[in-house]
Amino acid sequence: MKFPRARRPRRRLLLPAALAALAALAPGALAAAPDGLPSPGRGLNLLVVGIDTRKGVTAEEKERFRLGGKECDCTDVMMLVHVSAENDRVDVVGLPRDTLTSFPYKHRDRRTGKQHAGHPAKVNGAWTEGGSAYAVEIVESMTGLPVHRYLEIDFRRFMDTVDRVDGGVPICTEKALVDPATGIDLRPGTKAVGGGEALQYVRSRKADGQMDFGRIRKQQKFVVNTLERLREGILDDPGKLRGLAATLRGKRAAERGISTTELLTLAARLRDLRPDRTSYATVPVRGFNPTVAGVGSTVGLDEEGAAKVFGRLREDLPLPAADEIAPSEVSAATYRPASGASLICP
Repeated sequence: MKFPRARRPRRRLLLPAALAALAALAPGALAAAPDGLPSPGRGLNLLVVGIDTRKGVTAEEKERFRLGGKECDCTDVMMLVHVSAENDRVDVVGLPRDTLTSFPYKHRDRRTGKQHAGHPAKVNGAWTEGGSAYAVEIVESMTGLPVHRYLEIDFRRFMDTVDRVDGGVPICTEKALVDPATGIDLRPGTKAVGGGEALQYVRSRKADGQMDFGRIRKQQKFVVNTLERLREGILDDPGKLRGLAATLRGKRAAERGISTTELLTLAARLRDLRPDRTSYATVPVRGFNPTVAGVGSTVGLDEEGAAKVFGRLREDLPLPAADEIAPSEVSAATYRPASGASLICP
């Protein structure tokens, strides 16, 4: 399967894109900067994934932040981040974890070492079966886009990174958000949170009736507001900035994994980017598929709409407007790209 806020003055925006916040490179296809971060002629694509694992999380944290559930051993979050070739625009596209795709014949299962026959699957299972390399391969196959760099974040690393942000990260809501599954209980308004509460917020999908689509938008809002806090408190402090980037990156080896130095380079490239030059969307979705044997309930892409979105990114052009994409059968899933400026908490 292929697939009103007042204007603010010009601002600097740091983008270690994963705080979120997405085919092997042909020889000669990229011009590599001295630091190693590619500078592709049609923009840089970063795949950011969040792994559902409690490794390193204490028993007290599991209880306090409702993290005691069973791990899915999968990518619970998937964002494709496109940085334009001129470093003057960033587009972030969320990929619903339950999106139906197909895994090709004779791929090797990293858990057992055995080869699988081709089969239908949810996109978040690619990491489960083949690790980072296979997740990259499947996303490239689905989107037709090269993934130049990859960033993987687990629960521990997410909490530790947020805790490095002085004063916490603001989250805001117009309506009360209560989710017994994650323990989040927010009154209308704005509240600054640390790592544990932030994790509750970005994991919540039962608080607003918007399911995984609402959760993706929460994650995108959190990315924008984290970047705003970094701009205000860390961007001009090299020591704090390197410490945050190192915490975010961690030490785990990964296929095309972005390095700490490359994260800092990306931040430097985008330091003058305004929030209104960033866009956030979820890939166009048709609706829910009939239950697939051995896979379960899945989301079906709007293949025509998804092709428009990924086609624009391949040409290094802005995302299509909402009225260029047909509405989804599921109102919560209707394609509505939003400017980063519109997602900043008051």
